[in-house]
Amino acid sequence: MILRGVAQVVFQPNPWVGLVFLVALFVGGWRFGVFGLLGTVTATLTAHLLGVSWSDRVALGLEGFSGTLIGVGLALYFDVSWLTVLLVIFGAVAGSVLTSALNVLLMPYKLSALTAPFCVITTVMVVGGSSFSRVWARQVSTAAPSATAPGTGMSWDHLWRGTFSGIGQVFLQGQWYVGLIFLAGLVLAGWRVGLVALVSSLTGLITGWVLGAQAADLGAGLYGYNSVLTGVALFGTFVVATPVSAGYALVGAVAAAGLTAGISNLFAVAGGHTLTWPFVLVTWTFLAAVPMFSRIARA
Repeated sequence: MILRGVAQVVFQPNPWVGLVFLVALFVGGWRFGVFGLLGTVTATLTAHLLGVSWSDRVALGLEGFSGTLIGVGLALYFDVSWLTVLLVIFGAVAGSVLTSALNVLLMPYKLSALTAPFCVITTVMVVGGSSFSRVWARQVSTAAPSATAPGTGMSWDHLWRGTFSGIGQVFLQGQWYVGLIFLAGLVLAGWRVGLVALVSSLTGLITGWVLGAQAADLGAGLYGYNSVLTGVALFGTFVVATPVSAGYALVGAVAAAGLTAGISNLFAVAGGHTLTWPFVLVTWTFLAAVPMFSRIARA
């Protein structure tokens, strides 16, 4: 159940996939594995204690994945301390409640909360952290790579590293080799899932390059990960996989990459981060539009 919660970050209910993802988090840094697990367990336990359906949601890991990302995100932005432990526990509990609230509100439209609870909770904590000295004392600098290496000239190194890093950045991990482990987990779930993730990451990177994004940011996967989640969501997960829906997912992946810069600039003013907001907004929009299209069907 816990491993499924980790795997559901990318819509996979397979515990073996979750185990590979967890290994990747520990390779990225022990704190990401530990805090990711803490968030997953806390969110899952909260949902169970509050009486969320066991068979339909808790046992499938659907109540754990936002907790995973909350744990990883706060470990990244606030580093390791006893206060971060408390923030992860509180954030995962709040994220569990918010997950249920959003699912109830979105149910009439046949939409799900996706990673919106993670986005809301993490954004509130990071933006509000500057008001609390004990929290802000542990704040870590997470400036974009382009801050120290500006320029739009993309090399082959940026291309291949960015493609794998774009998959890793789904879990806020920027190392290409960590992204490669995540990709192996997705291939374990099914070759099509792995292929869609790889193509979507590359699509996001190329979109950023065509628009003139900073090469260092492209190489770090910052324009790929929202495209990865969007592509996997719109092709075979929430939408039936067909040639038409493949094109639909591709357009969604491009839109998510384009929206990344806008969200980044918006939150930079307040000290927030892009997170998976572009994926959430684009996927909600594209899924809400499906009933109007006779050649595309919800899965």
